[in-house]
Amino acid sequence: MDEFFSRSEALLGAEAMEALRTKRVILFGVGGVGSWCAEALVRTGLTHLTIVDGDTVQPSNVNRQLPATRETLGRPKVEVLRERLLTINPEAEIVAVFENYFADGKTESGADLKICEYDYVIDAIDSVAAKTDLILCATRTRGVKIFSSMGAALRFDPTKVTTGELMSIQGDALAKAVRARMKRIGLHPYRKVKCVYSTEQPQQCATRGSLMQVTAVFGCTLASMVIGDM
Repeated sequence: MDEFFSRSEALLGAEAMEALRTKRVILFGVGGVGSWCAEALVRTGLTHLTIVDGDTVQPSNVNRQLPATRETLGRPKVEVLRERLLTINPEAEIVAVFENYFADGKTESGADLKICEYDYVIDAIDSVAAKTDLILCATRTRGVKIFSSMGAALRFDPTKVTTGELMSIQGDALAKAVRARMKRIGLHPYRKVKCVYSTEQPQQCATRGSLMQVTAVFGCTLASMVIGDM
């Protein structure tokens, strides 16, 4: 037993730890939700992770995003996060893709992300169009499972974070927008999609305020969904 992951193996067992060592995961979006998801996965024992995000660290990210500090401002989030994850497990394979997801498994530049080569897709994207396309793309790819995050902004209470199936989630504007877009383009997921969301009614705010105590719980919940499936 690897001493660094002995507490994970004590709880999860050898079979799950082997899955964490061999399964391949691709994570889209490493902001307030995705960054914490990535850390939780690698700290638990995941060794093959690709992180995809085209944003750089901004001052407004510091209150809730793992890669964001005053020393990392202006740097690509995926590069900062990769460096941190490798300090947790230097033997892990962490691939950083400094681009945003566009459509049909490709980035904005047209690079093919080859989703079919992964066991799990994690969606922590903010864009309705990109999120919708990723869900559709992943669910039509055989052998790939997807877990998705709905809206974490405008919430205070981390105890209201829960999970549910995309088509039945109520009270979440992002889930509603994704379903509306699917209806408009005449396409629907090929399989059910399990999501993390909040039952808390969103607060009224001039800007889309977000707090770490909620976004981090979203991210850790996403990680637990993947780990629990192994």
